[in-house]
Amino acid sequence: MKKTIAIDMDNVLVDIEQHFIDWYEKDFGVRIGKDKLIGIPEIEAFPNQEAVKQYLYTPGFFRSAPVMEGAIAAMDILLNKFDVYIVSAAMEFPQSLSEKVEWLNEYFPSIHWTNIVLCGDKSIIHCDYLIDDYIKNLDPFKGQPLLFSAGHNANHTHHKRLNNWNEVLNYFSSI
Repeated sequence: MKKTIAIDMDNVLVDIEQHFIDWYEKDFGVRIGKDKLIGIPEIEAFPNQEAVKQYLYTPGFFRSAPVMEGAIAAMDILLNKFDVYIVSAAMEFPQSLSEKVEWLNEYFPSIHWTNIVLCGDKSIIHCDYLIDDYIKNLDPFKGQPLLFSAGHNANHTHHKRLNNWNEVLNYFSSI
């Protein structure tokens, strides 16, 4: 029986930090560097925080986000060795549900719809591994939690950290 991996979308498969930066620059003409997102929630790095929060409710925001560097090639490898589930706490932003499914169909068409879990609380997930950028999702996880690096989690040290998709592949190569 194959081991199971649950993988988050935002800041793991989707470069949502870069997407916030790009949209903010388009709307306000101000470029915020990723270095400004280190150690704080993403939205707090932007001068107009309310505008950035509104992106989360804007049709097309989730659908147009860029894929994280290295994610496509890494997923092709992981899908051959593990049962992979995409898990996203998408209920807070209801329009994101269909957009996230469309996004997955574009970038990861080999992921079957039965392996996509859009939920409100990831504590229901029971897999062998969870790759996520949020501590709140990793802390209650009963399998092996794996922290995917993002600016907002730079100061957290109590989970195994994977900084990028090459490190994910290295970690799973011995399993």
